[in-house]
Amino acid sequence: MVEEFGSGDGLLIVDVQNDFCPGGSLAVPEGDEIIPILNRWLALAREANLPIFASRDWHPENHVSFRERGGPWPPHCIQDTQGAAFHPDLELPEQSTIISKGADPDRDQYSAFDDTELAKRLREEDVSRLWVGGLAQDVCVRASVMDGAREGFEVHLILPATRPVEASPGDGDRALEEMQAAGAVIERSAGPGK
Repeated sequence: MVEEFGSGDGLLIVDVQNDFCPGGSLAVPEGDEIIPILNRWLALAREANLPIFASRDWHPENHVSFRERGGPWPPHCIQDTQGAAFHPDLELPEQSTIISKGADPDRDQYSAFDDTELAKRLREEDVSRLWVGGLAQDVCVRASVMDGAREGFEVHLILPATRPVEASPGDGDRALEEMQAAGAVIERSAGPGK
């Protein structure tokens, strides 16, 4: 359990967008329940003046991940639509760095690190320990956590601040096992000092 943020810490919020929340086109069950927890982490990170990054899917209308093109998902997070907007209750500070991914119609990018310069930006901010929460636990959060660990960051998944979409039963648990095997720390606390 983390008692408090320190120097070298950073916060990454993954894809907390309307389409991934209840009522969205690719809703994660209970996806909106993570928002109050993330808001506590965001407030603490802001108070500690830590770098905050927020990734988002930013798809063109004909993206390769959509079923119409043989992909696994319904259309979601289409650029400049309400579905692609961050959830209105998410209290992202103005100084947060937005990481857009999945904008190439012919290439999928689940990870916030995939061809986005996120790793470079984290190093420029002297981040060594990265706290991660968001959606979905078994897709983009999993990919981002594993890539972060691969890039040499000490990655901590904030478990209460993520939910799985579970396209197949058990995907969430499998993703947790894979993230741990990659070296990530699974934090079961709802926040620093909790």
